[in-house]
Amino acid sequence: MKNLPIYLALFFVSIAFSQHDHHNMQPKDSMPKMQMDTTKMDHDMTMGNMSHAFSQNLSMNRNGSGTSWLPDASPMYGAMFHAKDWMFMAHGNLFVRYNNQDFASKGSRGDDEFDAPNWLMFMGQRKIGQKGLFHFNTMFSFDALTGGNDGYPLLFQSGEAYRGSALVDRQHPHDLFSELSVSYSYAFTKDMDAFVYVGYPGEPALGAVAFMHRPSALNNPDAPLSHHWVDATHITFGVATIGFRYGEFKVEGSSFTGREPNEHRYDFDKPRFDSYSGRLSFNPDKNWALQVSHGFLKQPEELHPDDVNRTTASATYSLPLADDGWFNATALWGMNKTQGHDGEHAALLEASWNRKKLAVYGRYEFVQKSSEELSLPDAIYGDSVFPVNAVTAGLSYDLYSIGKFKFAAGGQMSFYSTSSRLDGLYGNNPMAFEVYLRVYPSLMKM
Repeated sequence: MKNLPIYLALFFVSIAFSQHDHHNMQPKDSMPKMQMDTTKMDHDMTMGNMSHAFSQNLSMNRNGSGTSWLPDASPMYGAMFHAKDWMFMAHGNLFVRYNNQDFASKGSRGDDEFDAPNWLMFMGQRKIGQKGLFHFNTMFSFDALTGGNDGYPLLFQSGEAYRGSALVDRQHPHDLFSELSVSYSYAFTKDMDAFVYVGYPGEPALGAVAFMHRPSALNNPDAPLSHHWVDATHITFGVATIGFRYGEFKVEGSSFTGREPNEHRYDFDKPRFDSYSGRLSFNPDKNWALQVSHGFLKQPEELHPDDVNRTTASATYSLPLADDGWFNATALWGMNKTQGHDGEHAALLEASWNRKKLAVYGRYEFVQKSSEELSLPDAIYGDSVFPVNAVTAGLSYDLYSIGKFKFAAGGQMSFYSTSSRLDGLYGNNPMAFEVYLRVYPSLMKM
């Protein structure tokens, strides 16, 4: 309850912003020319011809996190506006919630809290000549303020550290500055582009679209347990990526800082550029986005000196339905391999069905977590790897809208299972539940 005033402040700030009058703003000129009146905005939040961040010849809907791809049929939530030669867009997500991990008190590792996971993005782009495109991305999160520097409770979660101890059974907060990036792309032909992307922080070409940007995960306040197997590099202090697209294929490579962010969430970590990755993406049609990637990470964990070789693959699907409905799904796999150890695997399947005001969603995960990951004493558990299964089911319902913001009430339950050797710590099949108020921007019309 100590952070309740902060949550209320965020809630009322959201209302204040949503009541700002955008209704008199209409496009003045065609979007390919990017000549828009600074006093006008699209009343229906239509996307018009605003392009992809890294290609003038791709749909904006394909934008994922960093330089990753979503399907062209993906929904987009946000507000878009124009000023002379520039196009801008803002979007985000806020959950004000009560979270109880292990509500039946079966073990000793659960906890409960009021918190408010959140993020906010602002981006812009403009043409440079006839074939060039300049783009910038900014992303901010106030997680450390609304949930504390030790993050929020999440059974079996692991990754990063706080005050010299590993964060276990808690999801770390994200940094205030989660992305500050710029890019330039050049269109050789309609089917051929090249681009360069630099971020401090940014996201290298490694893994699927980060969880908070996947349409299949937008209604779920929790990070996946597979986060540090697939997309934990989405906040990296020092990234440089080059990429090339031909048709529906894209190949890209990155040099970046392997070390994950430290516990100081309001500053900038030292860039090292000691790691590298490559990714191949393919969108066979408007409904699918596929990727495979591999990277070498130099000592990503502050408390563990091991280098990690990470390999990932994913498939994302989006299908528009009637009445502004959508079905979105993601399947992904990731593996972390350290020298002298077998690879540890993670797999995820998540989906979301939206129709009018109702959203129904779910997530299944299988993750192999070592005794080191879970901070278990060697004398008792040795060098063991434990299979963790987690199933989450939830729903949310839009209560009302104010301006371009929607307010939804939701809840979810999670069910966990693992080896019986861990029953003394977690109990037999612990469960969790959450209830929340979500604030998010309206669907952008295509």
